[in-house]
Amino acid sequence: MSEERRRILDMLAEGKLTADEAEKLLAALGATGPALAEPVDAVPTPRRRTPRYLRVVVGQGADGEGERVNIRVPLDLIRAGIKLQALIPSHAREKVNGILRDRGIDLDLASLVQKTGEELIAHLADLSVEVNEDNERVRIFCE
Repeated sequence: MSEERRRILDMLAEGKLTADEAEKLLAALGATGPALAEPVDAVPTPRRRTPRYLRVVVGQGADGEGERVNIRVPLDLIRAGIKLQALIPSHAREKVNGILRDRGIDLDLASLVQKTGEELIAHLADLSVEVNEDNERVRIFCE
């Protein structure tokens, strides 16, 4: 196997390339080099892509009719909201925090200012919630 092919496969294994990117590079090398000894699909692709959407799917179980709610929120919208909340005056922020507490949500909007949007998005990327109960299914995840 040529050195170039080995480097491409190593980058694929390290997650620096996707399988599609590696396949294109190997195809480009294939026009000038010997045939690949092993298939590209045989190499695992551990690379995690940056999520772009927060998904909420509510539906029926196996006996039901399928999805009833399918919401896809762009994470860029969440980023924008985080930035905009910093513009809320402190007296209004305290009022909003009080209303949230009254409704059982213990969240201080000021604490969001301390975190960057990217830190919050990084935590959301690891979010995965699945609830199955009485043929009802709720899934919340990032994609």
